Amino acid sequence: MPQAVDLQRRKFLQSSAAVGGGLLLGVQLPALAETEQGNTVGDSELTAWVRISPDGETTLVIDKSEMGQGIATALAMLLAEELEVDLESVRFEFAPADRRYINHAFYAQSTGGSLSVESSWEPMRQAGAAAREMLIAAAAQIWGARRNQCHAVSGWVEHEDGRRLPYGFLADLAATQEIPDFDELQLKEPKDFRLIGKPLDRLDNRTKVDGSARFGLDVRLPQMRMAMVLRPPVLGGDVATFDDSEALKIPGVESVHRITRGIAVVARNSWAARKGLRALAVSWTDTPHDTASSAKLADELAERANQPASSVTDQGHAEKALKIASRRLEARYQLPYLAHATMEPMNCTAHVQADRCDIWAPTQSPASTVEIASRLTGLKEDQISVTTTYLGGGFGRRYNIDFVEEAVEISSLVGQPVQLIWSREDDMRHDFYRPQNSHLLRAAINDDSQVTAWFHRIAVPSITQAYTSDLLRPVLPAGLPAILKQAIGDSAQWVSGLINDPISTHGAADLPYAFPNIGVELADAESILPIGFWRSVGNSYNGFVTESFMDEIAHELEEDPFEFRDRLLSNSPRLQQVLRTAAEKSGWGDPLPDGRARGIAAHHSFHSYVAQVAEVSLDPKNQPVVHRVTCVIDCGMVVNPDIVAAQMESAITYGLTAALYGEITVENGRVKQSNFHDYPALRIHQSPQVDVYIIASKEPPTGVGEPATPVIAPAVANALYLLTGDRIRQLPIVGQRSLT
Repeated sequence: MPQAVDLQRRKFLQSSAAVGGGLLLGVQLPALAETEQGNTVGDSELTAWVRISPDGETTLVIDKSEMGQGIATALAMLLAEELEVDLESVRFEFAPADRRYINHAFYAQSTGGSLSVESSWEPMRQAGAAAREMLIAAAAQIWGARRNQCHAVSGWVEHEDGRRLPYGFLADLAATQEIPDFDELQLKEPKDFRLIGKPLDRLDNRTKVDGSARFGLDVRLPQMRMAMVLRPPVLGGDVATFDDSEALKIPGVESVHRITRGIAVVARNSWAARKGLRALAVSWTDTPHDTASSAKLADELAERANQPASSVTDQGHAEKALKIASRRLEARYQLPYLAHATMEPMNCTAHVQADRCDIWAPTQSPASTVEIASRLTGLKEDQISVTTTYLGGGFGRRYNIDFVEEAVEISSLVGQPVQLIWSREDDMRHDFYRPQNSHLLRAAINDDSQVTAWFHRIAVPSITQAYTSDLLRPVLPAGLPAILKQAIGDSAQWVSGLINDPISTHGAADLPYAFPNIGVELADAESILPIGFWRSVGNSYNGFVTESFMDEIAHELEEDPFEFRDRLLSNSPRLQQVLRTAAEKSGWGDPLPDGRARGIAAHHSFHSYVAQVAEVSLDPKNQPVVHRVTCVIDCGMVVNPDIVAAQMESAITYGLTAALYGEITVENGRVKQSNFHDYPALRIHQSPQVDVYIIASKEPPTGVGEPATPVIAPAVANALYLLTGDRIRQLPIVGQRSLT
């Protein structure tokens, strides 16, 4: 994973008078990307802005997408802590798409990887501290006082003699003050925090309750038309023939257009557009995928897992240890494609004109949105405006910008603003799925019942290869011709296919357990569906597989699954601590009511450490019921514990949904699932009690949006083994077999 730049070597602040007066402070967040002049972003560019207006209002312009993870509140808390203002007085805005906001080489201007707080922890606090010092300097200048006679409190600068001036009054003069030197900025010690570490209400709560928060589907423009698209049912298919005569007879339907990905119906309202789609008569071309199926792919992946593959981890001599072992344990695991199933289906509003293009989108990747719009319209990047709305769920799906591409193309054809809306069925059948995957695991056990080797071979299509071109193009120089950008991206994609994909092996390559010999291999494979980032990415399947197999080994050795893990975690004390805490808080080892069992699992991902214990039973139909989940996380210093707890609950619900029900299947090249009736989500009455415990830490903050997702599936499966004696090696749990 890319590392943040050492900001000690960079000028990171710039100030000026804001439009309309006040202080405008620019902040450089960590960056590695290059500008078109060849300078590292941050030497001359700024990636976040703080405005303090003459009326005292503080506004934070952030380059992150808010998809329910609470990042807008968390970053505002970091700023407010050092700026010495109350959180309620801070407003936030989403940054426009602009190269100034590129904050991470891997993600460009985008949100993902549970990196938002981790990458902003110091820079955002430094911004608040710098603005505070400039406001104090302005007050000291007015009073003719020394700096040490003045201090800031709750949006005011106070003199030791009792005089005080509000920030708003000082803002204009503060803009003229010298920017504090980076090395001289004094950030607060944790013991002095007023806001950080407190369970404060989210800043967007009220707007989401009263309906004023604007999501993508809420955008309304004068003369705006609604559009829906009929896409090929089979990957790689295209329109052979179509007849739109009946569609054009439907009241409200204005036009029908052949576009790159299918046929678009443009209407005055979404219902007319939907009826228009149903009235189209379309025939599709044949494709090589017409006979493809997920069942065939499962067999192919299993065969790939049987064959020697590329080495990822080679510690000691795992192969030799397996050959001479007195006992060997072997297991094979299969996991399916998964859809993201965000609550807000994909949508985008675009208005393409001769000299500009305006886009309103719930996107995780504004940078890619600009790049694709420029490529489609021929306009320069500075002629394209992107407004990022709230996202009704992301989970990695909205990193892709296929829905943006369609909206821009349709607006170009009709010459009006167009809002493209995907149906739930569109969303389910045209996703960028978590890839189907297969695993072979082996353990070597000696005569003393000690594990002498661990071997894990993963067969999975490469997510990195699928994304290389999309990741690279937005950070290439803006003036580069589109055809050259595409060629560079395609070349990089080809090269990435020749090397091991680190995303595919996350959670497996860095096994935390102290086995003397560890071998991990990766077998690349082809996918019959588009694949993409899915909450916790490779950890989501590797976490299940490794923690399930750890449980298998423990039972083979007749050891307690907690104690077995605990004695092997001497090299990972933070993971060991969350494991021990989860065991303690869950009452591990205490008697349970008849028919219940506990399963335990632990995993390290996104620089955070999570352990969970699931308490499970079977209902009268022998289907699993998860009653309680004890979750413990060490994510370094916590900005807002309520947000952390909510993300643990969210990630557990998301992961449990996938573990119990999640499966996308393909027959004759077509995705079978279409909506929540055949791709179920966990309902409220099925949801367990979730108890979250956060380890106190002095380490810098790390990710919280994804690390709990990989842990819930193995915890539940390990509990079910105790109830049934049936080892679950294939997901989803419900529907695979009758548990008895």
